[in-house]
Amino acid sequence: MAKRIDTAINDSTFFTLFNEIGIISQLSNAMFERSLPDGLTNSQFAVLNWFFRVDSEASPGRLAAAFQVTGGAMTNTLKKLQAKGFVKIEPDASSGRKKRVTITRKGKTVRDRAIASAAPLLKEFAEVFSVTRLDKQVRELQRIRQYLDEYRYRQVGAH
Repeated sequence: MAKRIDTAINDSTFFTLFNEIGIISQLSNAMFERSLPDGLTNSQFAVLNWFFRVDSEASPGRLAAAFQVTGGAMTNTLKKLQAKGFVKIEPDASSGRKKRVTITRKGKTVRDRAIASAAPLLKEFAEVFSVTRLDKQVRELQRIRQYLDEYRYRQVGAH
């Protein structure tokens, strides 16, 4: 088994995998961002979508950690979302210095519209790639993401 792993690494299978994921990420992000409504950017959409995937509220620090960006970068994104009425930023009741961020009804609506705006792109994609094959790949990609998330937290805890 060790020889098989060494061969895969030497053959750069793992590098090629992550390289392809990176390129796919760049291409799909650019395509998706062009379809976003209301001047949303990918990073703004990602924050709105986070509230659906993970939790109904968060501190700016928690969001910055989740997206692996600086506090300043997250604050900038949140200010833009707040200016559009998509999130609400309030003082945290348990701490005078902390903030609490929640998505607004308008933010939920624009998030849903953003997903709907991608429907033509997804429909075209579905005509080329079978759902059955993609389901298998999605499960494997989810395993990779989970591993990388756990790895990240182990590294953070180690420092």
